[in-house]
Amino acid sequence: MTILYRGMDRTALDAAYLNTKAVPDFPALLASCQTRSAALYAATPGRRDLRYGAQPAQRFDWLPCGQPDAPLFVFIHGGYWQHCTKEDFAYAASGPLARGYDVVLAEYTLAPVATMTDIVGEIGALLDHLAADRDGLGTAGRPIHLSGHSAGGHLTAMHRAHPAVVSALAISPLVDLEPIALCCLNDKLQLTAREVDAYSPLHHIGPGAPTVIAVGDAELPELIRQADVYATACEAAGERIVRTWLRGMQHFAVLDDLATPDGAMLDALHAIAPR
Repeated sequence: MTILYRGMDRTALDAAYLNTKAVPDFPALLASCQTRSAALYAATPGRRDLRYGAQPAQRFDWLPCGQPDAPLFVFIHGGYWQHCTKEDFAYAASGPLARGYDVVLAEYTLAPVATMTDIVGEIGALLDHLAADRDGLGTAGRPIHLSGHSAGGHLTAMHRAHPAVVSALAISPLVDLEPIALCCLNDKLQLTAREVDAYSPLHHIGPGAPTVIAVGDAELPELIRQADVYATACEAAGERIVRTWLRGMQHFAVLDDLATPDGAMLDALHAIAPR
């Protein structure tokens, strides 16, 4: 047995990070998420698949809440940078919409077509696109509240210092890529040593927007640990951080809290966000 990371070999690392294996019948759970997302789309006027770049996946959905000059809530889906789409988890937008945010659902190119360098750059390009209001949505100058789940939480942490971002909500964020590079998740990602260093938010904490760090306390222990060490490191660096540990929630159930207008995560974001 070859120990690779924190006392774990490859098999143990795979088990420590494979969220889909930690819940019963993940295909049925995903199908339920997709059904809920389709209902949200059907009930919400908006614009689908606007483009922020030339690549097929460089697109986003615009879902307005109906209030003038509403702040923007940008949500980045998870899937370990290699699975899922914005259409799978769009239902999570129902909470921010009811809370008075216009919502942007972000898409990005997945591995192995894209590298981690590409993916991080795409989210930055989307934020620049919104800040410049290239689609005439009225987004120029409006504050962006950036959020993401799992891999999307990682991308949120990577861009919390973007000049248009005024607050961040990193849900179950993956902030240290070292264990990702050592387990089966890297088969498609093919992370380089430079990428592991450059794109691990835990190792590059600097000034950024006030941030809510959220995780379910029934998630895999490694996911909870990553959220905890990131919150601790941000606090040590003097950053404004709110920890939101969601009682009894596993990795996918945490999005039910986001989908609830008076959920713990939106309450925490409202408290920390600039008015």
